[in-house]
Amino acid sequence: MAVAPETMIEAHGLKRVYRTRGKAIEAVKGIDLTVKAGEIVGFLGPNGAGKTTTLKMLCTLLEPTGGTAKVAGLDLRADPVGVRRRIGYVSQSGSTSELARVGNEITWHAELYGIAPKAARERAEELLSALDLEDVWDRKCAALSGGQRRRLDIVMGLIHRPQLVFLDEPSTGLDPQSRANLWTHIRKLRDDFGTTVFLTTHYMDEADSLSDRILIIDHGTIVREGTPKELKKRVSGDAITLTLRDTGDAEAAAAITGALVGASEPNVEGNVVRIQVQDGAAALAKLLKDMNSIGVEAIGVEVAQPTLDDVFLALTGRTLRD
Repeated sequence: MAVAPETMIEAHGLKRVYRTRGKAIEAVKGIDLTVKAGEIVGFLGPNGAGKTTTLKMLCTLLEPTGGTAKVAGLDLRADPVGVRRRIGYVSQSGSTSELARVGNEITWHAELYGIAPKAARERAEELLSALDLEDVWDRKCAALSGGQRRRLDIVMGLIHRPQLVFLDEPSTGLDPQSRANLWTHIRKLRDDFGTTVFLTTHYMDEADSLSDRILIIDHGTIVREGTPKELKKRVSGDAITLTLRDTGDAEAAAAITGALVGASEPNVEGNVVRIQVQDGAAALAKLLKDMNSIGVEAIGVEVAQPTLDDVFLALTGRTLRD
């Protein structure tokens, strides 16, 4: 295997333009990003932000229409086949057949990379052991739990020993216990195998728990990057969340919150209103008093320190799952 470069992903002005009915639509507007070897990087963005398009370009599944990028030390546009040999990709939907046996799936996948069956078995046993799947070789994929199948997807993505692996929504559909278990194994990829991980997710707690660094994309551009701690520091004050009886009351409450001195622009989602303020306790007392004066009552109130979700909301005006 080639020596791993210090920088696993380096993109400059990476762009993707779609043309439809004579119009040009910029899905990705010339982004710059860097991922160093050994990092776990979370890549976040609301639907339509350009996240999936960027991921597909970096994985050689979609050709850029502008800019340059090196992935795993190779030029993305000049040597896409070489890039594929050096990266692993675990799709959101998975890649295993329910009717196949685990051992056959892994061996067939390894053969695509020119790996002999004996070597594939040796590598697979090492990975299966590391991901707590020692006894599944002869079992059918359909007999595995959701968490086991996601870990099997990761085994298949790592069978050729890539320097960099892309995980697309790895824990979607898993229960909380299985998600937490999977997070432990994703950390092992970096800690035990030295694998660089580029992760997309719709779960803020997942990004917060796993990522050494986070990139946030919106409207086709990177709008912020940093460690989870650094990003949280950018949102000062407290977060107030009000749950109202209906959307009419929510709109009335939003009008009142908008008049608070130093408050952020209110974000309204159905019957829920969210704002950022410097002093949550003092602001909440005034807010509830003003709401009461017009006959609007909150059925739920929460005051909390900023989270990554608050950072995302402040930057994009939307929650991540939007």
